[in-house]
Amino acid sequence: MRIDSVEFIGSSRSLEWLPEFILPEVVFAGRSNVGKSSLINCLVQRKGLAQASSTPGRTRSINFYKLNDSICLVDLPGYGYSKASKAIQAQLAPLVENYLSSGRPRLCVSLVDCRRPPEESDVNLWEWLIAHGVPFIVAATKADKIKRSKHPLAIRDVTSAAEGIENSQVILFSSKTGMGRMELLKRICLDN
Repeated sequence: MRIDSVEFIGSSRSLEWLPEFILPEVVFAGRSNVGKSSLINCLVQRKGLAQASSTPGRTRSINFYKLNDSICLVDLPGYGYSKASKAIQAQLAPLVENYLSSGRPRLCVSLVDCRRPPEESDVNLWEWLIAHGVPFIVAATKADKIKRSKHPLAIRDVTSAAEGIENSQVILFSSKTGMGRMELLKRICLDN
């Protein structure tokens, strides 16, 4: 897929305002500090489109980006960052869950750090997506930080963490090298 245009549409801190799109929405979800912003920037080949921060838990809104006037990429707030205040966590959890159950997402890209096994919050997300019939794939990020010989183990860690996940749902990804970029773009376009 050739990237002709990418446009930031807006942010929402509540479901009272969401962009009115007819475009398919592909949502990116993952723990704080897993590399969502870096993945989105790498995917669309635009530095700084999605704001990356060295401080986990900074994204506190749902951010919308229009890609080629054909797909909307949706960046959700990260989950599972224990240093975020309880009030912020309590505010974000229903926002994310209500958005995911709104029927708007056509595909969810769940991000995990391939250097460690998925955490309970990741598995909870996958089980929720399966139970609610939301199609998803897993982008195992930071693949450049492990040896190639460890790649099959990283995929196995994901598929063995929850029932119903297959190898074909897992894409090893590196924002630094671009590994997995074309495969992820292809899946986003074919699944929509």
